[in-house]
Amino acid sequence: MNVQPRQGEPIIVNVALGTRAYDIVIGRGVLASLGQRVAALKPSARAAIVTDEHVAQRHLKATEAALAAAGIGSVAVTVAPGEGSKSVATFERVCEALIAAKIERGDLVVALGGGVVGDLAGFAAASVRRGLDFAQAPTTLLAQVDSSVGGKTGINSRHGKNLIGAFYQPILVAADTALLDTLPEREFRAGYAEVAKYGLLGDAAFFAWLETNWKDVFAGGPAREHAIAVSCRMKAAIVARDERETGDRALLNLGHTFGHAFEAAAGFSDRLLHGEAVALGMVMAFSFCVRRKLIAPADAERVIHHLAAVGLPTRLAEVRGGLPGVDRLMDLMAQDKKVKRGRLTFILARAIGQAFVAPDVDAADVREFLSEQLS
Repeated sequence: MNVQPRQGEPIIVNVALGTRAYDIVIGRGVLASLGQRVAALKPSARAAIVTDEHVAQRHLKATEAALAAAGIGSVAVTVAPGEGSKSVATFERVCEALIAAKIERGDLVVALGGGVVGDLAGFAAASVRRGLDFAQAPTTLLAQVDSSVGGKTGINSRHGKNLIGAFYQPILVAADTALLDTLPEREFRAGYAEVAKYGLLGDAAFFAWLETNWKDVFAGGPAREHAIAVSCRMKAAIVARDERETGDRALLNLGHTFGHAFEAAAGFSDRLLHGEAVALGMVMAFSFCVRRKLIAPADAERVIHHLAAVGLPTRLAEVRGGLPGVDRLMDLMAQDKKVKRGRLTFILARAIGQAFVAPDVDAADVREFLSEQLS
């Protein structure tokens, strides 16, 4: 899997959803072309840029300038950074701001930020005036490879993560890899967990490539763009087969049933970032597979070794402030969206790159496993 340097041309990945198909545009500097790309899709539209305070300081002016250069007027709606903004209260405030700004059905919303902003802005776009078009301009690695693609939008409930929302596809994703140069290292590492996930769930050769080349991905350049493009191609193919998660798309939740419970238990705070929770969840999933004799212990050891080498947490004891007891974690997992008739569904694996959906997992087995891990 060789990665050759390219000269300036962005990589374009199409998400094939018929009349709702759209492009993911990946490359350094693509934010500057956002206006012309939006204008080609929606001539004469106005834009509302939804962003957070941290991203606004770094990238809002450039985004406004890119839109203005194509004749697109814009207003900005700014929210507080962090998972706490994926709330009913902030959702209401964003919706009211879009309406107050007279954003019409022929206009669009631009989600400028990480996964929190993308999920929140996308859900607001799906809701205001019964549906506004929206474009994603993801500014974190996690958003570029995962949350900006596929149309999952939503906010958190006090009962768990992403329990209120809608499937609502963007009309464009503009993933400017240069924006990742300013990302704090912890945020980049957290996003890398989702990159590794794609290799673990369906592409053993990609995971092996990451084991060798992860430092180049962190450094930037062609390896970073290659990793993002491979991740997006895999997600785009899965979404095209199963847009509303009735089958294959559930595979994208590898590590998330455990991970979302850990994240909720940590209060959706910077004690445990989403990608860190996913890394822990993938370690738990592969360790659980060893327990069930689905995979060789060496496979789980490879997963743990790689994630630890990158600097991601691989032990529950690494969560700042600790985690609650097994009863609370089991309660949180019972709220997972893959639960059917009260039965737990997990994404498990037969080998690295061979994930599968496992319905009807025995809760008693999970409880015993988690008790061992917590101790």
